[in-house]
Amino acid sequence: MARTAASRRRGGGRAGAAARRGGAVLSQMPWSIPVNMDRPTEPLALDGVEAIHDGAMRILEEIGVVFLNPEAIQIFKQAGCRVEDELVRMDRDFVMEMVGKAPSSFDITPRNPDRKIPVGGNHILFGNVSSPPNYWDLELGKKVTGTRAHCQNLLKLTQYFNCIHFAGGYPVEAVDVHASIRHLDVLYDKLTLTDKVMHAYSLGKERVEDVMEMVRIAGGLSHEEFESRPHMYTNINSTSPLKHDFPMIDGCLRMVRKGQAVVVTPFTLAGAMAPVTIAGAVAQSIAEALCAIALFQYVRPGAPCAIGTFTSNVDMKSGAPAFGTPEYMRATQMTGQMARFYGLPMRASGVCAANVPDGQAMWETSNSLWSAVQSGTNMVYHAAGWLEGGLIASPEKFIMDCEVLQQIQRYMQPEICATGPEDIALDAIREVGNDGHFFGIQHTQDRYANAFYQPFLSDWRNFEAWEAAGAVWTPERAHKIYKEILADFEAPPMDASIQEELADFVSRRKAEGGAPTDF
Repeated sequence: MARTAASRRRGGGRAGAAARRGGAVLSQMPWSIPVNMDRPTEPLALDGVEAIHDGAMRILEEIGVVFLNPEAIQIFKQAGCRVEDELVRMDRDFVMEMVGKAPSSFDITPRNPDRKIPVGGNHILFGNVSSPPNYWDLELGKKVTGTRAHCQNLLKLTQYFNCIHFAGGYPVEAVDVHASIRHLDVLYDKLTLTDKVMHAYSLGKERVEDVMEMVRIAGGLSHEEFESRPHMYTNINSTSPLKHDFPMIDGCLRMVRKGQAVVVTPFTLAGAMAPVTIAGAVAQSIAEALCAIALFQYVRPGAPCAIGTFTSNVDMKSGAPAFGTPEYMRATQMTGQMARFYGLPMRASGVCAANVPDGQAMWETSNSLWSAVQSGTNMVYHAAGWLEGGLIASPEKFIMDCEVLQQIQRYMQPEICATGPEDIALDAIREVGNDGHFFGIQHTQDRYANAFYQPFLSDWRNFEAWEAAGAVWTPERAHKIYKEILADFEAPPMDASIQEELADFVSRRKAEGGAPTDF
């Protein structure tokens, strides 16, 4: 049943409240939406932007993209595009007219309006790891198939950390739950264990429609309220090279018709599913994204859409995907330039190819995250917890990544670059003069507590002190924090009648069989 805004009660729960005040487990930065102060890194000259744009348009005009969705084919025919069976070619004037209808920014409001996120502009948002089928933690010491319990644990971390702004896909697949009803159980967990922005997989009409209805119920919204603005989003990948499948386009069409947000992210690996040259891979990625966005804008002009980049390269010795490489970083920066050229918000990722939370994992992820910062990215997928090229989710890696995310957020705070008289500090410099130190003077005493970033995971002691304290390595410290967060966690509150309605919907849809599968 629908509820008025005045009747709803929302909040962050004990974990959420603890996080905002510093946390019983650790001291973390408060919830905030980071604003990227830096000018984007733009490796392309103007003629380079024009060359990639022209390449993308020629791909759409001369080569075309296959759409395995009959409804999309009919829409393209209606729009006057050239269609041969499932192959669609479209003129650049049509593409640019349609893409021009997409907003350059939009908000997504979850069940807790305090967790609303702005997508676009100079804002940068971080989301949890999404979709790995496997799980690894230090206690297990091995890779195992994901379970609902593992998924719940990672959802609790998603809720706990203020540097995580949205709950992307399943942080690990709950493989122990049958695929026909998995979306019902996991979305119930997501909506009750977190109060952040939700995601729906575009994998069949039942899953998309069910998740939209669950988000509507959890928000206490009427159908009209739900459809009046974005409350959730989906992210789809093209089937590179130059193909869009049936269920993902179907899911996006259902979402945009109900006013919800769509992110189109081609998964183009240079040397495998895209040209070995980075410019060619980016041009192909742009073409694959824009043709889908053009479709959605034709169906619902002004629908909230973002362009995603997942352009990296393969190891040419083995064919295995690589992430956080120099080529990945440049592809992300180049796509950022193109996203601004088209006036679209952009999504990137915080990814690595490492198998465990070790040094390789962190340098590759840091490269990925900083390339997102440099490119002017607005949504960073997989920002915490990703391993093995997306095949493993790890709570220790989640904790380690959140330390990096907090440092990025601190880096973006404008007060670091303040230049007022007290910041230039001539009186303090004069007081210390040519002999002495700044530790004890009043200028320092007034500011020391909040002057610098304070880590919750990094250990800044010297070797002897670290060794005397047990010589605990970073993943071990992360594991301890992870366990303490789970022990302290309490779900954010939800009105009892809303939770009952949500549970009833899940029970009914399970009884009806959920979503069809082929097994």
